[in-house]
Amino acid sequence: MIFKKTKGLELQMDSFLDKISESGIVFRRGVKNYMNNAEKDFSRHLEQIRTLEHEADELRKAIETELYTQTLVPESRGDILALMETSDDVIDRATDTLSEFSIERPVVPEQFREGFIELAKSTVRAMEEMVKAMRAFMRDPLNVRNYLHKVYHWEKESDRLAEDLKRAIFASEDLKLSEKIHLRYFALHTDTIADRAEDVADRLSIYTIKRSI
Repeated sequence: MIFKKTKGLELQMDSFLDKISESGIVFRRGVKNYMNNAEKDFSRHLEQIRTLEHEADELRKAIETELYTQTLVPESRGDILALMETSDDVIDRATDTLSEFSIERPVVPEQFREGFIELAKSTVRAMEEMVKAMRAFMRDPLNVRNYLHKVYHWEKESDRLAEDLKRAIFASEDLKLSEKIHLRYFALHTDTIADRAEDVADRLSIYTIKRSI
C-alpha cells in the first residue's frame, strides 16, 4: 500500500476519488434531465457537479501541498501528483459539458435523446472503472489491470455510441447543417469524458509496471 504509513493522506485521496465518482452519477442524471426537459432537476444537478468539482479541486491542492511539505511517499509522489491532475481533468470535462448544455441550450430532437442518454451512461462507466483502478493502485496494485481493461472497454463503447449518434444526426433530413453541427459538438464533448478517463488508465498502466519492477 502506498499510504500504509500516512493514513490521513489515504483518507484524503479516498475523498478526492469519491468526488469524481459522485460527479459521474450527477453528470449522467443531468444529461437525462436535459433530454427529458426536466429543467428544475437539471439545474439542481448542474449546481451539484459544480460543487463537487470545487471540492475536488480543494482536496487536490491540499493533497499536493501535503505531499510536498511533508515529503511523504517520495518514491511515488510524482506518479500520484500526475494521476491526480489527469483525473481532475475528468471531472472538469464532465462539469464543463453539463455547463455547456445550460449555456447553449441545444435543441435535441426526440429521436436523438436516447442516444445522448446512452452515451452519457457509457462515459460514466469509464469514469467509474477509472476510480476503481486508482483505488486499487493505492492499495492492491496487482488488481489494477482488472479495472483498466474495463476503462478501455467503456471508452471504445463511448466512441462507438458517439459515432453512431453523429452519423444519425448528419443523416437527418429534418435538421439544418448548423443544427447538426451543434448536436455533433455535444456528442463529441460527452465522448471526451471517456477519453480523459482513458488517459488516466494509460498512466496507471505505466505506474503499475514501475511499482512491480
